[in-house]
Amino acid sequence: MTDLLWFFWIYSFGGYLLERAFAALTRAERRERKCFLLLPLCPVYGLGMLAVLALPASWRQGPWLILAGAAAATAVEYAVHWAYETFLGVKFWDYSHLPGSLGGRVCLPFTLAWGVLTVLAVQYVHPLVAGLAAAIPAWGTLVFALVFAVDAVCSARFLQVTHNVEELRITGWSL
Repeated sequence: MTDLLWFFWIYSFGGYLLERAFAALTRAERRERKCFLLLPLCPVYGLGMLAVLALPASWRQGPWLILAGAAAATAVEYAVHWAYETFLGVKFWDYSHLPGSLGGRVCLPFTLAWGVLTVLAVQYVHPLVAGLAAAIPAWGTLVFALVFAVDAVCSARFLQVTHNVEELRITGWSL
């Protein structure tokens, strides 16, 4: 169970770094993170990778991985966007201007990117992440769980009250 928490947190941090790198490479006008936490974590990436890891073993290899990974990550991305809108009253991203957009929540170009990223993550990154997660002591998990919980509750409440993504982004980390 603690391994799953660390998988979630590590991939959420990796997603944060990926978001920052993508914004820098594309010279995006807005380079803020696209999540509700103050910590440098994007939970949609952590949840997406947990969904990929939950796929049957036969789907996590060969040509199935790119398809199943793309589908799993896109489903999580859609669900997280829906949850942000429904429960927090905010939008962190809008893909309505991109091809294959479904309500601005998901789009074809990113679905394809998730397929490629899941192959890279499962084949090359996850063995390293699994080793790292296994080496973290129980007390470290407890401490980080408490910090994460406080951040999640406070950030969610802030957004429920203000619906102000920009103010939360100003408050958050910037690497």
